[in-house]
Amino acid sequence: MTQTDPTRPLALVTGASRGIGAELAGVLAQRGYDLLVVAEDAALGDAAERLRRHGTDVRAVTADLAEPHGVQVVDRAVADTGRPLAVAALNAGVGSGGAFVSSDLADELRLIDLNVRSTVHLAHSVLTGMLAQGEGRVLLTSSIAATMPGSHQAVYNASKSFVQSFAEAVADELRGTGVTVTSLMPGPTATDFFRRAGLPDSLMGRAPKDDPGTVARQGYDALMAGRTAVVAGSPAVQAQAALAGVVPDQVKAALHRVLARTSR
Repeated sequence: MTQTDPTRPLALVTGASRGIGAELAGVLAQRGYDLLVVAEDAALGDAAERLRRHGTDVRAVTADLAEPHGVQVVDRAVADTGRPLAVAALNAGVGSGGAFVSSDLADELRLIDLNVRSTVHLAHSVLTGMLAQGEGRVLLTSSIAATMPGSHQAVYNASKSFVQSFAEAVADELRGTGVTVTSLMPGPTATDFFRRAGLPDSLMGRAPKDDPGTVARQGYDALMAGRTAVVAGSPAVQAQAALAGVVPDQVKAALHRVLARTSR
């Protein structure tokens, strides 16, 4: 571990063991941030070691953010640094595929706890500190899924619609304070998301995916620019987002059903 330098900016990244979260942490490390990285799985240790190669100080915190105790662990870890957060990238989340009535209710409620409740809790904590210091930047990972009803991903899309609305509302409340909130809206990305969501054999799961590193860099650039939201990824994703703004919800739901339906 490198020697901690309290003059360097400190960033918190959740869901940092793989995928977009790991890439966001890498971008921040390359830009000179010390890091507090959070995930629930064993891959976090390897991710932290890779980040230290950038010469940054990295503290890895294992916590299950779907549980209230896990969020409290992160709150304490931030406080224990004794340093202000310059950036918080609240990226932890999970997907779930399949028809809602056939799904495991416990899994769907856990998704809500992770994607929604933990995001609100951590955002409240970090924003309170940032407002006290008069500066800071928060990135919330939403999704292009926020723009459409998600047949066969009903709870997941709804959770991202919540995050999107929440991010934009809080961003507006904070105008002029020196603290910004940015929503990162990726499209299908080459991560473990579709396998974990049980959607690898869906049309969506088999379609080409965007590079998570590209998504992370676009999110970082939007965060530094103080933008309220950014649709990240390829031109095809940008076009999909634009189309979602004019297509009726009923049509979007029917199209999503075709894209997300699996053979299960």
